[in-house]
Amino acid sequence: MTPAPSGGELPGPLAALAPFLEHYGYLAVGLLVLLDNAAIPVPGQTVLILAAVYAGAGRLSLAGVVAIALLAAVLGGCAGYLLGRYGGRALVHRYGRYVALTEDRQHKAEAFFNRNGGKVVLIARFVDGLRQTYGIIAGTTEMAWRRFMLWNVLGAVLWVGAWSTAGYLAGGNINEVYRQALRYQLFLLIALVVLVLAWLLRRLLRRRRAAHERQR
Repeated sequence: MTPAPSGGELPGPLAALAPFLEHYGYLAVGLLVLLDNAAIPVPGQTVLILAAVYAGAGRLSLAGVVAIALLAAVLGGCAGYLLGRYGGRALVHRYGRYVALTEDRQHKAEAFFNRNGGKVVLIARFVDGLRQTYGIIAGTTEMAWRRFMLWNVLGAVLWVGAWSTAGYLAGGNINEVYRQALRYQLFLLIALVVLVLAWLLRRLLRRRRAAHERQR
């Protein structure tokens, strides 16, 4: 296993990325974070944490890591949005009916995102899977560009700030920090699934109640 800059041992995923980061430096951070936020599942969050660990050991500049990661995260979100707005929207209109995505359901999805899109964009950055697709979803549902950018930038600031701080302060405790980060993401994903199921159940109960009242 690759030694950490502080002398400890890096956990598997971080150790695998270490040679790439050491060879390409800030370029590796910018590229992986950009792609990770633009619908391509690469280890952008992992390289951000690792770069911050290196910054804590004096091998990279923390300000440089944060600035590059922040810019890349925002641009990645924008790329996803444009892809969804000008590509995903056309695909939905053409093929949506084949996967039961009717026009009525499209309108409902757009209405939901208009009401809650900011929260989705903000939280999605911290959940693997959603981080890669939130921009496409926002673009496909035609979330207003200015509103998207506001939450996109805010989400990027919080995401980059949280993981760069964690990596920078981790030092020799990077293994424990990384394990806690994975556990945190799992709990957050479970919470989101529970919320979605609760929302679906609420809608189902409302429909049944409305149908019952019509039958009276």
